[in-house]
Amino acid sequence: MVDLENVEINRVSDRAAMALPGNYSPTRFADVGREVAALRGERVETLLGVTESRDAPIAQRFAAGTLLGLAGDPRIAGAPAMVEIPGARARIGLAPGELDRVVAAYRRYGVKREWIEKECPDHEVEIAPFRMGRYPVTNVEYRRFLEDTRYPEIPTSWALGGFPVWCANHPVYTVSAEAADAYAAWLSRELGRRFRLPREAEWEYAAGGPEGREFPWGAEFDVECANTVELGALCTTPVGMFPRGASYFDLRDMGGNVEEYVADDYAPYPGAALIADDLLLRSGSYRIARGGSFTRFADLARSKRRHGHYNRPIYAMGFRIAEDGGSS
Repeated sequence: MVDLENVEINRVSDRAAMALPGNYSPTRFADVGREVAALRGERVETLLGVTESRDAPIAQRFAAGTLLGLAGDPRIAGAPAMVEIPGARARIGLAPGELDRVVAAYRRYGVKREWIEKECPDHEVEIAPFRMGRYPVTNVEYRRFLEDTRYPEIPTSWALGGFPVWCANHPVYTVSAEAADAYAAWLSRELGRRFRLPREAEWEYAAGGPEGREFPWGAEFDVECANTVELGALCTTPVGMFPRGASYFDLRDMGGNVEEYVADDYAPYPGAALIADDLLLRSGSYRIARGGSFTRFADLARSKRRHGHYNRPIYAMGFRIAEDGGSS
C-alpha cells in the first residue's frame, strides 16, 4: 500500500493513487448475483423503489439499479428531471481560517495545501434562480446525443467505442468539457429550452445549500452516502442509488460517482492569488470540475473543492445540466 501523504499523486500509478495494491483485490459489487436473481422479473416501479431506497442494502440497490437500466429507466427516458434552486446571496468558498484544518484532515490522501488554497477566500455571490439536473447525465442520454449529431467524441470509458449496455443509467464519464457544452446545446435545440452547464458558484450553492455544508449531505463524510473510492466499487453506479447522500435541494450524486464540469475556467477568487498547481502548469488553463468520483477519496466530495481534468484514467469527468429560471 502506498503512503499517499508522502507521494506526488500525479506521479504514481492510478491504483497507487487510490491506495490499492498492485495485485487484484475484490471490489464492492463483484458478487451481486444473488441480489440480481432475487429481483429478476420485478416491475420497473419496484426496481426504481429499491434503487432509491434509504433502507435497502447497498448491494441490493446496485442490483436493482442495474436491472432498471436494462429494462429502461423511466427517470432518464425523456426530458431531464430538473430541480428548482431559489435565488440567494450565497457565501461561496472557504474561510482562510479553515485552510489549515482542511489540509490536515485530508493530508493522508495526498492533498497539498495549494489545492485547498484555491477555495479561499469565502465571499458572497448573487445567485439568480435556476434549475439543475437532479442526476448527472447518463450513458444512455449521451448516446442519444451521439446518434442524433454524430458528434465525434465517444467516451473513452466505452470500451472500443461500444455502448456499455450494463451501465445505461450510470453517469457518462471520460468526456471533455467541450463535449459537455455541445450536449447542452443539442438538448436545448431538441426541447426548445436553454440548457447549459452550471456556473461554479451555482454548483457549490446547489451542493452545500444555504448552510454551506461540508458535504452535500452534511458535516461529516459517510462512506454510505456517495460512490467514492472508500466505497470500494471501482466503477460507476446507477444514478440516484445514494439517497442518504442527497444535497440540501435533493440533488443526487453530487458527492461522488463522477466528477462534474461546470461552465467556468479556473480563476482565483476575489482577493486571492493565482495557484499554479499541476493542473495549471500542465494545461495553461482548465475548466473547473466539482464533486468526487468512484476513483477519488473523500476530499473531492467536499462541496467547496475546486479541481479539474488531468489527462489520466483516474480523472472520471462527467457533467450535469442547468438552465435559467426557477423560483425567487
